[in-house]
Amino acid sequence: MSTPFGRSASVPVLTLGDVLLVTLQGELHDGMAEQLQQDISERIADSKVTGLVIDISGVEIVDSFLGRVLAEIASVASLLAARTVLAGMRPAVAITLVELGLTLPGLVTALDVERALELLKETVPATPSVTEGGL
Repeated sequence: MSTPFGRSASVPVLTLGDVLLVTLQGELHDGMAEQLQQDISERIADSKVTGLVIDISGVEIVDSFLGRVLAEIASVASLLAARTVLAGMRPAVAITLVELGLTLPGLVTALDVERALELLKETVPATPSVTEGGL
């Protein structure tokens, strides 16, 4: 399937203020996963967002490839000064990741998107302010 821009269909990346939200549904084929990684990196760099939420509640199986792609997305986001929260992991997916021995470095997890957004708000560093009377 082609978009008006001539690229193949991909996973939508939505902007919610200073956070990108990516919702994965069903299977994510290798080429689509790699395109998603590139799209997210470009969006973070272009929009200067500070957070990324990847919602995997619609994903029934996370294999070693997808686990690695998610970890790489989080690493790239971190290098571009954005924190990543993985939301909506099903218990079966968590069990599979443990059985495969996969760790997801750089990823904080949340039960749902709402909690993921709360976590990002809680961990945003405070803007430095000038105190009265100087330093």
